[in-house]
Amino acid sequence: MSESQGPEGTTQRLPVIEKETGPDTLDQSASAADYEPPPALDAEDGANRRFWSARRIPAAIMALLLFVIAGFFLYDIASVRADRPAMRWRRELARGLAERPLDDTWVLVGAGVAAVLGLWLLVLATTPGLRSVLPMRRTHPDVRAGLHRELAALVLRDRAMEVSGVQSVRVRMRRKRADVRAVSHFRELDDVRADLDATLAGAIKGLGLTRPPALSVRVRRPGRKG
Repeated sequence: MSESQGPEGTTQRLPVIEKETGPDTLDQSASAADYEPPPALDAEDGANRRFWSARRIPAAIMALLLFVIAGFFLYDIASVRADRPAMRWRRELARGLAERPLDDTWVLVGAGVAAVLGLWLLVLATTPGLRSVLPMRRTHPDVRAGLHRELAALVLRDRAMEVSGVQSVRVRMRRKRADVRAVSHFRELDDVRADLDATLAGAIKGLGLTRPPALSVRVRRPGRKG
């Protein structure tokens, strides 16, 4: 209840509507520090594996090559069916393949190129790709999230710069390891390294990655000028 002055100077009590807080509502007075993120789901069905690349550029190149080659052969076959002579390039190709021995240089080069191309296609078909995206833990079965390695490195660098004694930091984020190179201009190097280990370990845990990378920290003094 609150009070207000009426038109004749009298005091009146105004009604106040209070909202009840049920079991399913959040208390607005609770601090952000009391909030705990939802637990991650178990990776029973391989849901936390790496992201697969669509590989649009290799697929477009192969589709274009197959389209051109198939178009030439179909045009030549249609010409032969129409009682017209075969194209000169196909006659030369057939004669060359029939006359050249298997140990000929150009035959070996063509076989090597075909083998490398086939191996490349097999690698693309059996590997997920997108090495720059680190999969994050899933808290919902219908939602997948990933974090780019450059952004993860930026987060670690910012956290490392908060440590007392750190002058500059260089972070290289890999899929399985985070290499941190720091320069300290005061304090003992062992103390700075211990603080960096503790701070960055918490930062890596806070990234929410499925497979947190190992941490490698090195601290040195700045080089002499001149």
